[in-house]
Amino acid sequence: APPECPFCGEAAGRELEEHVRARHGHLLGAPGAGDEQLYDCPMCSLTCTNIQILEEHVDLHLEEHNFSEGIGMFHCDEDLELAQQLQTEEDERQRSEEEKREREEFKKLQRQYGLDNSGGFKQQFLKNMEREVDRGRMQPFEYHKRKADMMESLASGIDDGKTKTSGVIEALCMYYQNENKDVKRVWLSAGVDHFHSSLGDRGWGCGYRNFQMLLSSLLQNSFYNDCLRDTTLIPSIPKIQSMIEDAWREGFDPHGASHFNNRLHGSKAWIGACEIYSLLTSLRIKCQIIDFHKPTGPMGTHPHLFEWILHYYSKDSEGGAKVVCTSKPPIYLQHQGHSRTIVGIEEKKNRSLCLLLFDPGCSSQQMQKLLKQNSDGTGLRLLRKFVGSLKEKQYQIVAVDGVLSLEEKAARCYASQVLTSEKIP
Repeated sequence: APPECPFCGEAAGRELEEHVRARHGHLLGAPGAGDEQLYDCPMCSLTCTNIQILEEHVDLHLEEHNFSEGIGMFHCDEDLELAQQLQTEEDERQRSEEEKREREEFKKLQRQYGLDNSGGFKQQFLKNMEREVDRGRMQPFEYHKRKADMMESLASGIDDGKTKTSGVIEALCMYYQNENKDVKRVWLSAGVDHFHSSLGDRGWGCGYRNFQMLLSSLLQNSFYNDCLRDTTLIPSIPKIQSMIEDAWREGFDPHGASHFNNRLHGSKAWIGACEIYSLLTSLRIKCQIIDFHKPTGPMGTHPHLFEWILHYYSKDSEGGAKVVCTSKPPIYLQHQGHSRTIVGIEEKKNRSLCLLLFDPGCSSQQMQKLLKQNSDGTGLRLLRKFVGSLKEKQYQIVAVDGVLSLEEKAARCYASQVLTSEKIP
């Protein structure tokens, strides 16, 4: 607070000395008692007999006050500078920690989506087999045999078929012919082989395995022979990666390609609906991506997805046969973190719908049980998904619907650079 005048108590600030002299100078010379003139200091208890001495004494008081005030101002400036320095250091520390967190999160995402340059199918296959040998679950001779088979598969670009299960669709057709409980009608895809993840792609290969399932059906349909004359056998995962890179080089989906730095081969990168679309279209196979970008039913469900799939399978069906073995290829189904293959749909007697899905996460041993389906259909729990079972926020499907001419392929290549997803309201 500004200093107060010792005579009147008024705040005088830096002008205290001038204030005292101007307003109260007459008091400095007030006479004392007796014959001797006495002068009391207005700022302390000192009494002087000489007015000049008193004035010098008061001057010392005022100089001391001005000096103390200057020191205080100096300390205020110093404190402010220190506070600013500390705040700057704290801001730098927080910024450094935030950058560190962002780098760690980015590396985590790279690892999660196979973009961390940690190797691909071959490296993971060998590493997992070595772990099996170390744990005593694989003999060394089996390790060397499987390594040789894997190297041969990579060299040829053909899948070794060791994760494949055939005949499930045919077994389902026979089961539904005799089922009399609650299925009113069922539509099934044309023959589809099931492929599951192996030691080389466990944890990231579902998209590639679902493409193998889809391709296995197309290869059995003579309608697609011309498109697939260079792909007569199921390609291995590294070969599929190279095929997608070829599609990118043709100009398909440049935005998606940049996400992978235009390279899949030799990585454990996850792929999704856009990569499947680009690959199929590059092969002149007509397909579309349908995006179910929000739930359309209660409790986060997607009844519109089920209705679309029912229409896909049933639109060309005639008559009232209970079991319809269509010529339709299976449908690629994608959601956050996983993908599966839709191979059919049931309509129950109560009008509810149920999808039939092949999951790459199911082993050959599990799928083999479906070839010996019990009359009660308990094994179908592996495949059945009701409306209440699919509650992810978003779903995408890739549905095949014919063959493209060269002109149509070129037009779709251009269009994919702008928009590849049709929105469903």
